[in-house]
Amino acid sequence: MKIGLRIFLGYFLIVALAGWLLAQVFVAEVKPGVRQAMEDTLVDTANVLAELASDDFIEGRIDDGDFAKRVRAMARRDYGAQIWGFGKRSSQYRIYVTDARGIVVFDSDGRDVGRDYSRWNDVYLTLRGQYGARSTRNDYADVNSTVMHVAAPIRDADGRIVGVLTVAKPNRAIAPFIERSQRAVWRWGAVLLGASLLIGLLAAWWLSRQLGALRRYANAVTAGERAALPRTAGEFGDLGLALETMRARLEGKQYVEQYVHTLTHEMKSPLAAIRGSAELLEGPLDDADRVRFVATIRAQSERLAQMIDKMLALAAVEHRQRLENPESLPLADVVADAVAQCETRLAQAGVVATPDMAAGLPDVRGDRFLLRQALVNLIENAADFAPRGGVIEVVLREEGGCQCVQVRDRGPGIPDYATDRVFERFYSLARPGNGSRSSGLGLPFVAEVAALHGGKVSLENRDGGGAVAELRLPAGS
Repeated sequence: MKIGLRIFLGYFLIVALAGWLLAQVFVAEVKPGVRQAMEDTLVDTANVLAELASDDFIEGRIDDGDFAKRVRAMARRDYGAQIWGFGKRSSQYRIYVTDARGIVVFDSDGRDVGRDYSRWNDVYLTLRGQYGARSTRNDYADVNSTVMHVAAPIRDADGRIVGVLTVAKPNRAIAPFIERSQRAVWRWGAVLLGASLLIGLLAAWWLSRQLGALRRYANAVTAGERAALPRTAGEFGDLGLALETMRARLEGKQYVEQYVHTLTHEMKSPLAAIRGSAELLEGPLDDADRVRFVATIRAQSERLAQMIDKMLALAAVEHRQRLENPESLPLADVVADAVAQCETRLAQAGVVATPDMAAGLPDVRGDRFLLRQALVNLIENAADFAPRGGVIEVVLREEGGCQCVQVRDRGPGIPDYATDRVFERFYSLARPGNGSRSSGLGLPFVAEVAALHGGKVSLENRDGGGAVAELRLPAGS
């Protein structure tokens, strides 16, 4: 399982659990909260009515006095009220009064007058000077038929409790408000969960994207590819910089070790030739041998100098991960500059270069110096193998969205055993005629320059004899 998915699942599990628990708490608190508010209102109402009823109760006309008339008139009143979207047309109160023995002496519903309520908590506790309240089902088979009863004492002039007034209201009256509040809690809980899901997805996608970019970069570096450090944010950016620094130091160390080992190996042959020739020159020699050994020393010295120069150039290219300041430039001008730079070498080899460049090609983006040096290497390589008096064709064409520079010669071509090795570092074929070898660093240099520009280079045998080297670059790269 990918780390982004793990992070998302963990985050979503925590948020979902927290949201569910929070919703449960809210839903569980809505009903008692509303009922507590209703009970508080009933307490105030019961005490107000107890004061209003005290005169009629003490005078013994509680069932037919002014208080009873007003209460019964209230039952006939049309309220016409709208309470937060719910209509209220009539009173849902039931008011009853009991005497000091708990016998009902007044009932707004007119149903229980004369009954003994002394054992009910509202009456029982209030008669004893305590807060009396109860919640009782009207229908014991229906859990939603509960009615809340809140009582207040009726006192005489001396402050003695002589009766109890109870206000009762069915809990069903507040059920719509409770249900609506619970629905709102669940609805907004679902919105919160959905928003959390979306945020979790975005966060997991962002984390996965950052980690994926760093992972691809690390894999590319491990595979020896040129890879640009991805743009990442925050601590991922710091991690990327740390990886880049580690890569540069490790590659630098390995690069030096590899080059020292390879250069040492390649320098043995010319140094051996120079040392052998120098030892022979120390003894008696005729003029012809002396000239021959001096020429050998000069040739091998030049080969060493060329090897060092090209190795430095190759090292500078190989160590670069990207082009720092690419510019837009016409490739035809670069080809013309490279041909002009090779005129002296071509004249020494006795060959001629004939440019054939298509007109109207778009510019490419790259490094002019590196591209020119790459083309110079291809042209000089062709000059080494082309027969004297031959022609080297330098052709520039556009193919498949790429610009291709081909350097063609009519030399001996590439042996089968060397086809897959021509771009290896220090690998070189014997030149026709004198059998000398180059540093073996020219073609690897060209390959590195092509890779830096997002292109590629190839060297193949040509129909009819000879070889053709092709440098292919993306148009507008």
